[in-house]
Amino acid sequence: MATERLRLGVNIDHVATVRNARGGAVPDPLRAAKLAEAAGADGITAHLREDRRHIRDADIERLAAGLSVPLNFEMAATAEMQAIALRIHPHAVCLVPERREERTTEGGLDVAGDEARLGDYIAPLREAGSRVSMFIAADAAQIEASARIGAAVVELHTGGYCDAHAEGRFAERDAELERLRAMSAHAHALGLEVHAGHGLTYDTVAPVAAFPEMRELNIGHFLIGEAIFAGLEGAIREMRRLMDAARA
Repeated sequence: MATERLRLGVNIDHVATVRNARGGAVPDPLRAAKLAEAAGADGITAHLREDRRHIRDADIERLAAGLSVPLNFEMAATAEMQAIALRIHPHAVCLVPERREERTTEGGLDVAGDEARLGDYIAPLREAGSRVSMFIAADAAQIEASARIGAAVVELHTGGYCDAHAEGRFAERDAELERLRAMSAHAHALGLEVHAGHGLTYDTVAPVAAFPEMRELNIGHFLIGEAIFAGLEGAIREMRRLMDAARA
């Protein structure tokens, strides 16, 4: 199982962050997405937030029309976002928690605490042909609730593991990694496809990429930052190399 090629989804949100800092049209998220494709990305992730702080509606329309790899549309579970997803028909919809005051997505979605509503919410998305993913903590109750409501995928939040590594809390890092490993196996046993993301870097990607149940990693902020120094294609190719080596 571990030798199966692991997919890399590249999140291009922060290309739009740089554009929006000054206004205008550059840098262009679609151009970044096409470069990511050329460098080996298997999909493109974009999060249309309620406040449109980075990706905007026009970006989503252009990405949906212009990509030759799948679009993973990250969104909050609101009526507005559901309507947009049903209009553009992305390959995948990833539901994430969202708060106006946060800098980035903090923690995972509470599927277990909102099971009935989320089950109803994802039904039309599934019927329209989008693969529905739940961005959750590596927690058995959240995984089991995601399976019960009919999600195809769970994306496990790797932020705690990555933060512990960056801050030198290595015992906590190892415990977080073991929890991710165990919950990847649990989700796979329930018939869910397993993805992961949030905060992954060159230094932290290999142990997660090596999980035999893992099928896709979604990585954005680090790659966009690294692109300042190595170029976007170079940054993605190096991440791809590390992921492939971890699977070998």
